Amino acid sequence: MLQRTPAEVLRLVEDESIEIVDLRFCDLPGMLQHFSAPAHMLGEDSFTEGFGFDGSSIRGFQQIHESDMILLPDPSTAYVDPFREHRTLNLHCFVHDPVTGEPYSRDPRFVARKAEQHLAASGVADTAYFGPEAEFFIFDNVSYGQGVNYANYRVDSIEGHWNSGLDTKPNQGYKLRPKEGYFPVPPSDHFQDIRSQMILTMEELGIEIEIQHHEVATGGQAEIDMKFDTLLRMADKLMVYKYVVKSVAFQSGRSATFMPKPLFEDNGSGMHPHQSLWRAGEPLFAGDGYAGFSDIGRWYIGGLLAHAPAILGFAAPPTNSYTRLVPGYEAPVNLVYSQRNRSAACRIPLYSKSPKAKRVEFRCPDASSNPYLAFAAQLMAGLDGVLNKIEPPEPLQVDLFDLPAEELASIPHTPGSLEEALDALEADQDFLKAGGVFTDDLIETWLSYKRIEEADAIRLRPHPWEFALYYDI
Repeated sequence: MLQRTPAEVLRLVEDESIEIVDLRFCDLPGMLQHFSAPAHMLGEDSFTEGFGFDGSSIRGFQQIHESDMILLPDPSTAYVDPFREHRTLNLHCFVHDPVTGEPYSRDPRFVARKAEQHLAASGVADTAYFGPEAEFFIFDNVSYGQGVNYANYRVDSIEGHWNSGLDTKPNQGYKLRPKEGYFPVPPSDHFQDIRSQMILTMEELGIEIEIQHHEVATGGQAEIDMKFDTLLRMADKLMVYKYVVKSVAFQSGRSATFMPKPLFEDNGSGMHPHQSLWRAGEPLFAGDGYAGFSDIGRWYIGGLLAHAPAILGFAAPPTNSYTRLVPGYEAPVNLVYSQRNRSAACRIPLYSKSPKAKRVEFRCPDASSNPYLAFAAQLMAGLDGVLNKIEPPEPLQVDLFDLPAEELASIPHTPGSLEEALDALEADQDFLKAGGVFTDDLIETWLSYKRIEEADAIRLRPHPWEFALYYDI
């Protein structure tokens, strides 16, 4: 994903013999949407006049009486699609109102861009870097259905421990028991080659990868880590990342999902965004305080922890997230910070002594979230902490999972349900609206949409509606 101008994109279309241009944008919940045009329809004026579409058919966008919207392609996002039969160029877009010509307030990419602009205008920093560790599952089979007299869902993986007694010939064994997926070599790890194909495809598209590995859960849980980048570019990269993961899995006859908790009584999938602030090419989180952190870094953590319940209204948005975010289990629900400590909501990694490596890892979110909104919300919380010098609680260098129940109860923790997270977002939203980054219109639409979704999830339990809704995330 190289930075390109409109003229360079048009040259790329010619040089690569592109036949189809695919125009992509993100709906409010976080699913990538698209439509396509023959390559000859893309011209210089396309980047200023745009392409029209029906905004009333997109979740969280327009009403039917004001449905016309336009997409303006962002030339910096162009890449050749590695999966399509016909030579296709993908372009991510900004959404605009065709009447006023203004950017659309509910366009997630626009929110991310505004967050970056607000940071620069604050004088605190000019750049925010994000590096998310997104986890997912690779399944060999997925089925679900419901009717007036039945409801079911089932996922399956050749390496799942539940298949150890499978009556097939051959059953070669090599099944991973619960919570033992980190890091056995093949053949116990069945998905080394498919993950390698994923990262090689991403690198061909300009996404620099640091590492890939099997994750803790049985049944094909995986993680691929990208090298950090600026907020908007990293959110774009995460959308491409999810597209590549799902497409490579699909081509191999399998299925991939970022659903937070598809397996009962085994680890769920989180997304741990590493983040830091920089100014004029210098890191701002390095200092001589605890874990080598500066005041700015500590206050940034203070903002993340103070606003964490509201952040999770965007960063852990399905009801399924809260079957993972359960106190006393594997997810980091405790709203404290610590160095090296993965049981805390905010962890300061100590892999490197370089000041440039100083960062905080916020461990509560998951990859079902809309990355444009989730990253922007985290930046706005951290920046609020810096501007208001919000002090976090004292760091705890203990295994929080092993604390006695009465001691653990005294530590603040994440919301226990989507309802609690949405209530927190409704009560604590001023930090998001600073600089006009998040608007009342977007927040109110989000709250309304998610509360309807939550009510449906409660009404339809134990039907597989929730599984069907979140599996495709």
